Amino acid sequence: MSTAMNTPYPHLLAPLDLGFTTLKNRTLMGSMHLGLEEEKGGFQKLAAFYAERAKGGVALIVTGGISPNLSGWVAPFAGRMTSKRHAKKHKVITDAVHAEGGKICMQILHSGRYGYHPLAVSASAVKSPITPFKPRALSSNAVKRTIKDYIKCASLAQQAGYDG
Repeated sequence: MSTAMNTPYPHLLAPLDLGFTTLKNRTLMGSMHLGLEEEKGGFQKLAAFYAERAKGGVALIVTGGISPNLSGWVAPFAGRMTSKRHAKKHKVITDAVHAEGGKICMQILHSGRYGYHPLAVSASAVKSPITPFKPRALSSNAVKRTIKDYIKCASLAQQAGYDG
């Protein structure tokens, strides 16, 4: 009898076909914000950090939240994906993870009323209990623009080499 059958999780290390890609196993590193996007040389540090996890056997990594537009920033200079220049910077991360046999997905995150900056927008102008800034309520047109920003962000993430 194989060792896998003697464990309480016999499928954990088995490949998983997601349809659009196959994971080498079923281990996932959930999203966490590391704050490296804002640092000088931060993308190289992120690439090394995530690549080490892939090298250790993690099949799928989910990045910390990356904003689709300026108003969705968590804080000034936080991660965002709004241009080909941003996609090019992210390529070092995806290349490093892929070189170690891992897959990586980019979490698109609009911080809404939790944005720690005066440009924050949300569904309503209700201030978050954890930030000093009151967001501006989104108009119908601003909602449509934000949806378009998500679409553009997802397209740029694909161009950067993200797997999802």
